[in-house]
Amino acid sequence: MVLVLSISSLAVFADELFTAEDIFSLEYASDPQISPDGTQVVYIRNSNDIMTDGKNSNLWLIDVKSQQQLPLFSDDKQYSQPRWSADGKKIAFVSNLTGSHQIHVHYLKENKTALVSQLQTKISNLTWSPDGKWLAFTQKVQEEPTVIAKMPKKPKGAKWNKPVIVIDQAYYQADGKGLIQPGYQQIFVIPSEGGTPRQLTHDSYHHQGTLAWSHDSTAIVFSANRQQDWEYKRLEGNLYQVQVATGELIELTSSPGKEYNPVFSENGKKLSFLAGSNELNPYRNAKLHIMDWKTKKISEITKDFDRSVRDQQWLSNTSLAFSYDDFGKRKLATITTKGKIKDLTDTLSGTTLGRPYISGSYTASTSGKMAYTYGNASSPADVAVIDSSKKASVLTQLNDDLLAHKTLGKVHEVNYKSAFDGEPIQGWYITPPNFDPKKKYPLILEIHGGPHLAYGPHFSAELQRFAAQGYVVFYNNHRGSSSYGERFAMLLKYKYSSVEDFADHDSGVNAMIDLGFIDDKNLFIAGGSAGGIATAYAIGLTDRFSAAVVAKPVINWLSKVLTADSGLGQIPTQFPGMPWDHVEHYWKRSPMSLVGNVTTPTMLITGEKDLRTPMAQTEQYYQALKLRKIDTVLVKVPDSYHGIAAKPSRMITKIEHTLAWFEKYRTSQK
Repeated sequence: MVLVLSISSLAVFADELFTAEDIFSLEYASDPQISPDGTQVVYIRNSNDIMTDGKNSNLWLIDVKSQQQLPLFSDDKQYSQPRWSADGKKIAFVSNLTGSHQIHVHYLKENKTALVSQLQTKISNLTWSPDGKWLAFTQKVQEEPTVIAKMPKKPKGAKWNKPVIVIDQAYYQADGKGLIQPGYQQIFVIPSEGGTPRQLTHDSYHHQGTLAWSHDSTAIVFSANRQQDWEYKRLEGNLYQVQVATGELIELTSSPGKEYNPVFSENGKKLSFLAGSNELNPYRNAKLHIMDWKTKKISEITKDFDRSVRDQQWLSNTSLAFSYDDFGKRKLATITTKGKIKDLTDTLSGTTLGRPYISGSYTASTSGKMAYTYGNASSPADVAVIDSSKKASVLTQLNDDLLAHKTLGKVHEVNYKSAFDGEPIQGWYITPPNFDPKKKYPLILEIHGGPHLAYGPHFSAELQRFAAQGYVVFYNNHRGSSSYGERFAMLLKYKYSSVEDFADHDSGVNAMIDLGFIDDKNLFIAGGSAGGIATAYAIGLTDRFSAAVVAKPVINWLSKVLTADSGLGQIPTQFPGMPWDHVEHYWKRSPMSLVGNVTTPTMLITGEKDLRTPMAQTEQYYQALKLRKIDTVLVKVPDSYHGIAAKPSRMITKIEHTLAWFEKYRTSQK
């Protein structure tokens, strides 16, 4: 009798839909770090705080064999960068336990934690030395701001306005940060038992990214762009070695392009690294290389592999693990030093809650085991382990308490050809809970950003909310998307946006209508960033959509590239030249050039502090549409940069405003 009641109760819960409030209850795992012997995993357990509208990032420890997990640090503080010592007895991490973010070391057997540092600025790239005596990290060394004019001395007690800010650098602002304070990222070491940090690199260049200790703990290899005009050469970077004792700097590579992410084999005889071309293209594959440490001879391992290699890590002295994106999924694979590749799983996923972007990470140990973030279309990331025989186990179920009792929309794959040139396009659609294929449903086309990014069959809080409200949600990887190789990504070179990517979207809508359950009188379109650009461009080419939501768009490329934080890199790679030399080309790519055609009711939403697609872009479009008396509303997100959904309430705001706008124009079937 009790069993029957339990089943009945679960059936009732199963009818619950995914609500806006549920976003606060979602959790996900990130940065899983497997111990050197492969027996334990420490990971960051991320959850939302409904009272502070923030995120809690705690450290949890899992025993792989028993699958028992324990809280290592679980409170209202923030934890990041957990890293195992080589002997597996200690875990270093960064936390604000003492009020500011500092390096700590936790001794597992003794269950004691030591405060190691007293630093003043952000700590990145925390890395143990093989002998366990040192911790290396990067940190910004502040410099005095530029002063042009000497001002008179302010009288005691006088209240003058704030002093002016003098900017003389080409790269002077960054989205999420604002104006960049003068200074450069430098490499430091500090004793692992605490002490005084020592700066190893100097000069006016950024030294950052992966830090690779030599086998004997005497040197660190890293990547840096130390060219005199580095601000203008964003695609360059070489590998360097710095001696810990003396600070002596040696250049290891000098090929055109960028060499980065150095990782030593366990015996220290080989150095793997990634390299990317310096060709002025908007997309390029990263290739795996291996350097013989004694001779410094370099071999390219993935020359014929038409995907971008990510985050290579040694499994043994003759094989490595790496991840790569392929047809909308992130795969974990192994590769020998001779280039033989074997896929292990395509389930790395789940570390972006909002939209279904490819995501996920892993770590490998020389025991042959790997820990990774496991996710799918119905759940954000959990922690899983796998070995080279493809034997995998999922160790956590972080969202079963919430999502097991929810009826989510189901994700389906759809493949079709673009009407422009017959190019095959991969897409997905989510059907609403309790879907009936005999009925007609309104459709939302949601376009991803980038544009050289990719969606896939991954969990999406935003799109699940749309489905819960009765919409079929369609999304695709149009030309220019990553995970399909260089040729496909390069189809958008000098064509972002254009009638070509619009055809990919429009053909997808037609393919959805052909399935028989879409109400072609209730079609809606939305997208953010590059997706916002594509949405604004689309409604300048067609009136088939009942309403549009354009989030954080570029409307006028002529002004955008000279006001945003990305212009230095974007102008040479995505355009044929400077805007004043190619006015017609920039204007043709701009949705503003088509605004005279727009009849679609349009909501615009952008962060007030956005430096990637500045608010002035959105306001230009808003004013233009108002002048044409098109029904338009502008939603400004206070104190927000480009990531307008970074906080839980902001994600909910974006979702619910989108739904409200579409509901305003959604017509009932007769």
